[in-house]
Amino acid sequence: MNRRDLMAAAGACAALPLTQGGARSQPAPAGKPVKAEVSFTVNGRKHALDVDTRTTLLDALREHLHMTGTKKGCDHGQCGACTVIVDGQRINSCLSLAVMHPDAEITTIEGLGTVENLHPMQAAFVKHDGFQCGYCTPGQICSSVAMLDEIEAGIPSHVTSDLTVSVTLSESEIRERMSGNICRCGAYSNIVEAITEVARTRA
Repeated sequence: MNRRDLMAAAGACAALPLTQGGARSQPAPAGKPVKAEVSFTVNGRKHALDVDTRTTLLDALREHLHMTGTKKGCDHGQCGACTVIVDGQRINSCLSLAVMHPDAEITTIEGLGTVENLHPMQAAFVKHDGFQCGYCTPGQICSSVAMLDEIEAGIPSHVTSDLTVSVTLSESEIRERMSGNICRCGAYSNIVEAITEVARTRA
């Protein structure tokens, strides 16, 4: 077999699936989504949802409950814009399924304060200009509030120097604990100042 015959045979083989097995090569149609009921309390109000089991907590909050303060950033758990507080712990809601949180107590940015009565952390972010575009700010604030609770509970971080004593608030502790919340505008120094001020008032 010469080169020309080989190329002709290869072309015929490549076209064969298109002519004989084309229908079988198509993906099977998707079946009906599997749904489940889940109920949890969001910002003090109980909600019961019937959702696709693949629905993330982030999408449940935004699309089903219309709480759009929690932002969808990277959708991969890398930016922290979707941070909410679940049963006292901060989580990336884009990485957690809604059905994983039955009867949970969830706090979003809408539940921390109002325009007329800001949460101390919200007020501190405004005072210290801890945001520019504001997209990451809801996640930053929710994470900050939960982070201070972690420090008060004595939970160490990767930069805690002594695990036998109470955790001391410092800039390095704040920066390490907030490293999962990305600010594309670079307002980090102002965010640290805001957190530090609130921490001092809580002491």
